[in-house]
Amino acid sequence: MSKFRVGIIGVGFIGTLKHLEGLAGNADLCDVVAVCDFDPTRAETAKDKFGSADCYVTADWHDLVNDASIDVIYVCTWNISHCEITCAALEAGKHVMCEKPMAVTGADARKMVETAKRTGKTLTIGYQNRLRQDTQFLRGVVDAGELGEVYVAKAHAVRRRGVPTWGVFTDKEKQGGGPLIDIGTHALDLALWFMGNYEVDSVTGSVFEKLRDKPEGNPGGGWDPATFSVEDSAFGYIRMKNGAVIFLEAAWALNVKNPREAAVTLIGTEGGAEIDRKGNEYEVTVNKVLANRMIVSDPGASAPDSGNFTTLGTLETKQFLEALRDGTQPIVLPEQACVVTEVLEAIYASAASGEPVRF
Repeated sequence: MSKFRVGIIGVGFIGTLKHLEGLAGNADLCDVVAVCDFDPTRAETAKDKFGSADCYVTADWHDLVNDASIDVIYVCTWNISHCEITCAALEAGKHVMCEKPMAVTGADARKMVETAKRTGKTLTIGYQNRLRQDTQFLRGVVDAGELGEVYVAKAHAVRRRGVPTWGVFTDKEKQGGGPLIDIGTHALDLALWFMGNYEVDSVTGSVFEKLRDKPEGNPGGGWDPATFSVEDSAFGYIRMKNGAVIFLEAAWALNVKNPREAAVTLIGTEGGAEIDRKGNEYEVTVNKVLANRMIVSDPGASAPDSGNFTTLGTLETKQFLEALRDGTQPIVLPEQACVVTEVLEAIYASAASGEPVRF
C-alpha cells in the first residue's frame, strides 16, 4: 500500500507537539508533503523537521485544498476557521482530521457533518483522550455492564490556575470562548462517549468572568486583562431525553483545592467509576457492591504520561490512518463531536439568556 500524502494547516503548539509528532510516529503510513502556517519561520522549521523530500511550505491553506496529490488534511487553526477549511477540504476530496473543538457553533458543526456525508470523505475530530489507557479500560468496564445503566455523569475540566497565555486562547473573536470550549469540550466528549447517549433534551448553563483581572499565581505567567475576552469558568447541566444527566465544570482559573481535567465520574445502577489525575498519570477506580459489601477497586489502568500529547497524537493518527486504509470508522465520529459543540453553544446561550435551551 502506498503511503497517505498528508498536508497540515497550522503548526503551532498542538499542530506540532501532537499532530506533526504523531504523523512522524506513523511514518509507515504517511508522508507530510505540505505545511501551511501564517508564520513562515515556523512553517519552514516544521518542514525541515517533519516534511518529506518533496514537502513544500505555504501561507495560504487554499494551496493544500487545491493540491490534487494530497489525500489527508489536518486542520489545526483557530477555532473560528475550522468549519470553512474543513468543508473546503472535504469538497476537494480530502479526508480531514480537525482539531477540537469541531466548530464554534452548532450550525457550523452540522455543516461539517453534512459535507462529509455528501462527499463520502472521512472526517474525525481530535478528541485524543479517548485513547488513553485509563479511558480505554473504563470503556471496557462500561461495555461489560459492570456499572449497569449510567444515569449520572460528571465531566471535569478544572484547573486552579492554568490560563494558556500563548496564541489566541483568550481571544473570543478567534476562539469562540475560553475554558468551556477549550478543555470542557474534552470532558464532555468523554462523558457522552461513556454513556453512549447523544440524545440531548435541555441544557442550562452559567458562565463567569470573576478572575479575569487576577493574573497572579498562573504557572504560565500573567496575562493582560484587557485582552482577556473569554470566560474564566463555566458550568452546565445537561438533561438527556431518557432522563440521564451530566454535570459539566470547566475552568482555567478556579479557587478549588483539587483540580481535575479531562476526567469523569460515572454513576450507574450496578456501580460507579471515577477517573482522577495524579500528576501526569490518570487512575480509574470502580466502586460497587460485592457479596453484600461495598467495595472500591485499587486504582488501575494508569501509566506515566498517559496524557502526553505526543504519545496520544501518535495513537490518534495511527487509528485514523488505519481506518482510512481499512475502510473502517475512526474512533471519533463527526456526528458525536457535533453534539458536543451543540451542547457547548447551548451553555453559552443559556448563560446569556438565563433560560434553559431546549433541543
